[in-house]
Amino acid sequence: MSNPFSELLVVSVEQALAAPLCTSRLADMGARVIKVERTEGDFARTYDETANGDSSYFVWTNQGKESVVLDLKKVKDKKLLYKILKKADVFVQNLGPGVIKKLGFASEKMRELNPKLITCDISGYGENGPVSSLKAYDLLVQAESGLIDISGGPNELGRIGVSVCDIGAGITAHAAILEALFYRERTGQGYGVNISLFDVASDWMNVPLIQHEFGGKSPKRVGLMHPTIQPYAAFKVKDGSQIIIAIQNEREWDRFCSQVLNQPSLAKDPLFKSNNARVKNVEKLHQIINKTSTSLTVKEFTNLLTEADIAFGSINSVAALSKHAGLSLVDVKNTKGEDLTMAAPPIKRTINSVNKSKSPPKLGEHTSKIFKEFGL
Repeated sequence: MSNPFSELLVVSVEQALAAPLCTSRLADMGARVIKVERTEGDFARTYDETANGDSSYFVWTNQGKESVVLDLKKVKDKKLLYKILKKADVFVQNLGPGVIKKLGFASEKMRELNPKLITCDISGYGENGPVSSLKAYDLLVQAESGLIDISGGPNELGRIGVSVCDIGAGITAHAAILEALFYRERTGQGYGVNISLFDVASDWMNVPLIQHEFGGKSPKRVGLMHPTIQPYAAFKVKDGSQIIIAIQNEREWDRFCSQVLNQPSLAKDPLFKSNNARVKNVEKLHQIINKTSTSLTVKEFTNLLTEADIAFGSINSVAALSKHAGLSLVDVKNTKGEDLTMAAPPIKRTINSVNKSKSPPKLGEHTSKIFKEFGL
């Protein structure tokens, strides 16, 4: 078997980013993914036109899927979805709060219809609870979860530059479905999972939340600097560019002081001899480091860091990422069959697992075929 999920049938009533990303990962593993779209299509199709006329979001998260257009208020279309779900292994949906239930496809009912079915509901704030009825988009959840409060500089709030809450929910949903598939393999029984963007973001906020609840203070916005580990920040070099360095333990701190700063005694200075001390005296610490770094070129500074085995990174632009030596690319196509490249999926497998198709579907491309396949 070349693909782990080559016999798996996934049905997804999906839109935007979280659910499509989740099911695209299943498609990468060989699953057949039927994407159910409304007449006007997934609105992510028109987020932008940068992929040679297609949306970059849509191209990224819909490779190798089949598109069927259904109006789930029509009897014939509802009947088709019921017939598909009777045979399906996984059912994913991320419509607005309560919509899928009103349409007659509540996950618990679908599991009664097909006891082996694994259902995954992705929402903004959960299926139940005091805020479950709220619509949720990525930036709103970044704001509600406190992510924005700790992102940016001291005097300016900042959005995390990609749709991190959507992405996190999609990847968490993917992991939850894999768990459920393993459970079904052992028991023969499917079950339901519920993922919310807010729960995912809140989970990621546990460190600042614990610091607030039990440490008595919330982390400050500190820009290109770690709030609780030092030195872990950006430092200027002679040409004005910046290099981020990261010291994670006292052995590295000793080497940094002796081999990079050429000040071995600094490692035992009471102001800097522990991480807590360095955080407390971060302004003085950065003045000392900047005095050295600004006297050196990028190459001179990074050579010293390399020789001392200190972690560092350049602050790259997207243009620099596109030429990065570590970037793995994959050839794909847009809905018109035009060639594109994008970053390869991050899971590298030791088996030869290749998606059958590397193009996203045109809207409704497979509608007639799927109606015929299921006898309607």
